[in-house]
Amino acid sequence: MAVTGRFVLLALAGLVPLVLFPAWTTVLFVALGLLLLLVLDLLLAASPARLGLARQHPGNVTLEGRAETVVTVANPTRRTVRATIRDAWQPSAGAIENIQSLTVPPGERRRMRVALVPRRRGDLESPHITIRSQGPLGLAARQRTRVLPGQLRVLPPFHSKRHLPSKLRKLRELDGRAAVQIRGAGTEFDSLRDYVRGDDVRSIDWRATARRSSVVVRTWRPERDRRVVIVLDTSRTAAARIEDEPRLDTGIEAALLLSVLAERGGDRVDFLAYDRRLRARVESASKGNMLGQLVQAMAPLEAELIELDWQQIPGQVRAVSAHRSLVVLLTALDGGAPEEGLLPTVAQLSRQHVVVVASVRDPLLAAMKEERTTASQVFRAAAAERALLERAAVTAQLRQLGAEVVDAEPLDVPPLLADTYIRLKAAGRL
Repeated sequence: MAVTGRFVLLALAGLVPLVLFPAWTTVLFVALGLLLLLVLDLLLAASPARLGLARQHPGNVTLEGRAETVVTVANPTRRTVRATIRDAWQPSAGAIENIQSLTVPPGERRRMRVALVPRRRGDLESPHITIRSQGPLGLAARQRTRVLPGQLRVLPPFHSKRHLPSKLRKLRELDGRAAVQIRGAGTEFDSLRDYVRGDDVRSIDWRATARRSSVVVRTWRPERDRRVVIVLDTSRTAAARIEDEPRLDTGIEAALLLSVLAERGGDRVDFLAYDRRLRARVESASKGNMLGQLVQAMAPLEAELIELDWQQIPGQVRAVSAHRSLVVLLTALDGGAPEEGLLPTVAQLSRQHVVVVASVRDPLLAAMKEERTTASQVFRAAAAERALLERAAVTAQLRQLGAEVVDAEPLDVPPLLADTYIRLKAAGRL
């Protein structure tokens, strides 16, 4: 039960006879009058428990997109329902006008539309609906919370998609659709063509030349159907916020761009999200749209406040591909993780695979390094300089182990990782 502001005003008006006729009988008369009106209004109010509720689920929406959920309220009673309804979405769902007033005549139904503008990625929920049914006098209301689950899956925005056309253009050039030839280990023969000035003489096909009156050279194209294994670190280091975005979200953007690019390049892509157990896995060999599968698998991912089990990473990669593959580790290069687990893991993986380590560098380090006006800024600059030197040392160690390293600011990680993939494919190292 709930009382309204109208009942409070009526109770204040009841103080007037108490002032004019100060007696116990007056107090009793006013109290009984208020109580009778309250009970009468409650009895005449429609029961919220008897209302029929149905929800139209909003489905999926990308982050910063807009969705709409519709709640249908049916009134099977003989009384008109005058209700205030609250759809209990969590704050990050960005519900607009989730508290609305509805009047539903007997035997009819009305719809309540709530716009959702989510502010974070993941699965957002509304577990119940709260209905406050008012009486005809508007003095009191019967309130009840009804279970009516609603769910909205907020997909990654894939902002790095804007880099895809330019990267695909480079990939098409490597694929022989433009006049580019590639030579090196791991490339596949494509076709024969006439020699032109500037061609590598090592590409001349002497047998074909002997059968013709002109010099003929072989053209090559990058190998297809290679394996690309992307491992996304979802441990505690992924929870760090860099430029108001979790490191995990930047890793998701980089993984999406690389996965789509590699699949368009004819390679098989496997995506793993791992910390101490497997959080998500997507294979390009499975049927359906890979981008759709990826965003669905990545949407509910959250950083876990536990350490990454580096010893299990080679086994996870081996379970996906027993052959030579491109293994991309999206992780952090700070927090003591490199010396404890990253370096030994990369050394083990590099014996069989081509390894790329991609990490997000905080732009604040460069800004802190330049500010040296006050004493506190000098100490902060020294700390930033030390952090950058440590990252550079880890990068050098990884490269000595034969790994490629992409260490850049958040907006630069996805395109640089895609460029690294194209360069390795052009060099025939996949």
